[in-house]
Formats: sequence, structure tokens, C-alpha cells
Amino acid sequence: MRALFAVLLSFFLFHVSLPAQVEETKATDAVVATRDIAKDEAIAARINGIFEQVKELQGVSCEVSSGVARLSGTVPDESSREDALALARRTEGVIYTVDRIHAAAEVEAQLTPALKKLKLLRKGFVTKLPLIGIALLVVVLSIWLANFLHRQVKWFERLKVSSLTRVLLRRVVRIVLVGIGILIALEILDATAVVGAILGAAGLAGLAIGFAFRNIAENYLGGILLSARNPFEIGDAIELNGKIGTVAMLSARDTVLITPDGNHLRVPNSVVMNSELLNYSRNPKRRFEFRVGVSVDLELNEARQVGLMAMKRSHGVLADPKPAVTVDTLGDSTVILLFFGWLDQRESDFLKTRSETIRIVKEAYDEAGIEMPEPIYRVHLHGGSKIAGDGSSNEPVTKPAPPEKPKEGTEHDSELDDISPDRHIGEQIEEEQKNSDEKNLLGEKH
Repeated sequence: MRALFAVLLSFFLFHVSLPAQVEETKATDAVVATRDIAKDEAIAARINGIFEQVKELQGVSCEVSSGVARLSGTVPDESSREDALALARRTEGVIYTVDRIHAAAEVEAQLTPALKKLKLLRKGFVTKLPLIGIALLVVVLSIWLANFLHRQVKWFERLKVSSLTRVLLRRVVRIVLVGIGILIALEILDATAVVGAILGAAGLAGLAIGFAFRNIAENYLGGILLSARNPFEIGDAIELNGKIGTVAMLSARDTVLITPDGNHLRVPNSVVMNSELLNYSRNPKRRFEFRVGVSVDLELNEARQVGLMAMKRSHGVLADPKPAVTVDTLGDSTVILLFFGWLDQRESDFLKTRSETIRIVKEAYDEAGIEMPEPIYRVHLHGGSKIAGDGSSNEPVTKPAPPEKPKEGTEHDSELDDISPDRHIGEQIEEEQKNSDEKNLLGEKH
């Protein structure tokens, strides 16, 4: 009986323990097979070595303990942070990663590269300090030489060019010498790239300035060309776009004229260059003319001869070229005679000489009985009556008595006969040159 009980108990225990053994085997199959794991120090060295090769991850460090990688440090942005975490997770032997990385702020991210560059520049400056001293010495010597040549005014006067051209040459020589010194200094410092950047920036800046100050540049260039061509001098009477004036000054921007009524007229040099210019003073001999009407009943040759002899008595009229009288117009009641005379502007004033000659001709015609009639008009009335204005009326015509002539030799007579050049405008020109701060490109008055 005992033997049967023992057999049954053994059979029961065998069947109960079999499922438990199967479950234990399944659990063992689900676990990853273990193998040799690299030491924590080797894993950390591997990860840190990778970070050192990536510029954005150089601020991250890794520590590994029991397969747990702890990352700490600073990265420029979130994208670099994710890259660091992904690299650590993919490394063999890393079971878990701890993220202690923080992304730098925007200001910090922008300043960090600049600070690094400043440190590099500081190191380079200390290394190249002797070369920098030599380069500065070259620049100083070039500036000294440029200023020395710029002060040698007499050397440039030997070139026999206008004053403006001399000024420009002196400036160009100084700029060129200083520029050469700077280029040599940059070449000593091996900064040819900087030279290219400077030249490129200068070209763009020159283009922008040219558009912004186009009018100023045109006037300045016009002043240079006017000074080189010399179409007028100080004291010349010119006509420009219908404006008449005497040249007082040629500045870098405009031409200053004194008008006959004493006003200042400034004309931009670009306008002077692009306009027709009439210079009355370039030739000292100048012709004047005036018209006189005489009666159609007169002998014209006699009237011309009387007028011609009267012109020759005028002190300002030159004998060479000879004065002339021509018949200009034949009208219904008058014949217009045209008188021509020449004067020397260095000795006689144009307006005064013309006025004095007209006076002398008028007096000669009065003495010779040559009539200078007024124009005749006929007026017809609706009533049929007619008023004749041709001298046919029987009523006597009374003419006003001519004013008495002043006695010769009196002060009044000498003032009227004065035909000397007017010096008033010249005095204003001298005053303008004395008080003006602008550089006169025409030099002194001749």
C-alpha cells in the first residue's frame, strides 16, 4: 500500500513541475545575450574624440559609468544637441544616456565666434609685431614725402599750366604717394586680400558717390576745363545765355559775374561749359553802331559825309578801322542811316563813346540844317473830314527852343565829354576777391 502511494505521488509531482520548467526556458530566451562590454573609460574617450572632430560639438563632454553616458556642455543650437545625443546612443556599450546639454543663447552664439577670432587676431598681432612696425614706418615715410612734394609750389609752377591744373597735380601726387605707401605696407603684412577688398569697396563707393553728387562733379570738372581752356579772364565782359556781366572769379563750382548794375551773378560751371559764350573783352577793339533817320528829300551822300566827318571828331572813335555810314532802310518819310565806329576798350568806355558820338553827329546835322523828321501819321475820321499830319497845314508849327549849351571848359562840359573806361566794376571785382574765401582758379587780375 505504501509502495502504491509513493508511485502515485511521484507521478503527480512530475506532471506539475514540467510546465514550470518550460516557462523558465522561455523567459531565458527573451533576454539579450550577454557579451564582453568595453570599459567605461574607453567608451567615454571614443565619444569625446568624435565630439572634438565636429566643430558644433566641441563644447560637449561625455562621462560613462556602468554603461550610462552623461553628456554635458553647450552647443550653438538645438540641432547640434540632438546630434550629440544620437552619437552617444549609437555608440556600442552605451545602455542609457543622460542629457545635460543646453543650447547657447542667440547673443552668446554670435559673440563666441567673434571672441575666438579676436583671440586669434591678438596672437597674430603679437607674432607680426615687428612687421607691423616696419609697415607703419613705410606709411609714415610716404606721407612725409607726399607732404614735402605738395609744398614745393615753385616746382609745379615750372610746368607752365593753369593754377587749377597745378593744384590738381599737387593733390594727385600726394594721393598717389600715400597710396603707394599703404600698398607696400599691406604687402609687407601679406594682406593682399585686404587690398582687393579695399579696392572693390572703393569702386562701389565711388560709383554711389558719383550718382549722388553728379551735379557737383560736373561743376568741378567744368571748373577744371574752364581753367585749362581759359575762355575768359578776370575783368572780361562776357554774355552768357542773355546775361551780361564782368568776370570776377572762377571757383571750383561756379563762375561769379558782376552785372552792369552791380549785382553778383553766379553761374554753375557746367552751364558755362555747355552754353554759348560771347567775350567782349578778348579783342580790345570793339565796334559800336547806331541809327539816325533823315528826310527823304535830302541828298543822302551829303548826309553821310556830314555824319562821317562828325564821327571822326569823336575822341573815342579809332581811325583804324575807319568809321562808316551806310543806308540801312528807306521808309515813307525817313531814310535810316546806319553808323559804325570802332573804339579801344583799354582807353575808352563802350557806352560813353557811343553816347558821345551820337551827340556829336546830332549837333553836326543841326548845324548843317539836315532835317531828322518825326514819323508822319494820317488819321481818317468817320465824318469824312481828314486831318493831315504831313506838314500841309497852314498853321505855323512852333518848335521848342533848344536848351542853351554849357560853356566850353566848364566842369559840367568835362563830365559830359568823359569817355574813359568805367573803373567802378573793377573796384567791385577787387573787393570781391579780397573778401571771398573761395580759391580763384583764374589767378590774379591782369
